[in-house]
Amino acid sequence: MQTHILTLSCDDKPGIVAAVTTELAGIGANIAESNQFWDRESNRFFLRIAMDAPKTHDREAIERVLRPVSDRFDMRLSVADATRKPRVIIMVSKFDHAMLHLLYQIRVGWLDAEVVAIVSNHEASRATAEASGIPYHCWPVTKANKDEQEGKLLGLVRDTGADLVVLARYMQVLSDTLAKRLYGRVINIHHSFLPSFKGARPYHQAHLRGVKLIGATAHFVTPDLDEGPIIEQETERVNHAMSAEDFVAVGRDIESRVLARAVKLHLEHRVMLNGHRTVVFG
Repeated sequence: MQTHILTLSCDDKPGIVAAVTTELAGIGANIAESNQFWDRESNRFFLRIAMDAPKTHDREAIERVLRPVSDRFDMRLSVADATRKPRVIIMVSKFDHAMLHLLYQIRVGWLDAEVVAIVSNHEASRATAEASGIPYHCWPVTKANKDEQEGKLLGLVRDTGADLVVLARYMQVLSDTLAKRLYGRVINIHHSFLPSFKGARPYHQAHLRGVKLIGATAHFVTPDLDEGPIIEQETERVNHAMSAEDFVAVGRDIESRVLARAVKLHLEHRVMLNGHRTVVFG
């Protein structure tokens, strides 16, 4: 038997689950986990099934078996081989805490992924990449060469077969063109529970405003800066006795945890896009 993850979405109608599970039973598949959600506002139905299927039925074969059902309900359906290790590109600038946390969680096995490259606009993380045996690409970005450097990134995604690009405090704004080309495949960590403090030194801005809660938001990248569909968030209470540097320290921890959880959810095919929102099956 081989484990696969089935995800689908379509307009809600009676008989969807019965039709899908009948076909899976017909090929001898065993359902290990099932999650479903009906969004009443959009009348969209979302389903995730983890299953063990006979090795005679690989991903393509399962999709072929389900094609009549998919056509009948006009589904957006995909099947992923859960035994295949996803490939990830990490992008980072000077602040490397989120990247280091990702690398650690991969090393201890909590994140099941292979980092195929680290891309930065600085040399600061080259030693970390080399120590981990990961190819490192330092591509400084200016207004004059932004298109060229983004072209290199697209080429790297293609050549490595990367499934996901993670912006682990990569302090460059991706162009609208790149965001559209890789939509649903780029996750960013934003240093705020909501994007209230944009730009440089966000925790210092929060400190000056006397906020009582700080946090982080992991989201998909879209042309709208820091406003893509949200995957995961976390907050922590702070107070007047804490310095701006204390805020930064708390923020670093939250950012690292939130980004890692968002990446894990995505790699396990638990995140489904629903317009400007997400459906996240825990």
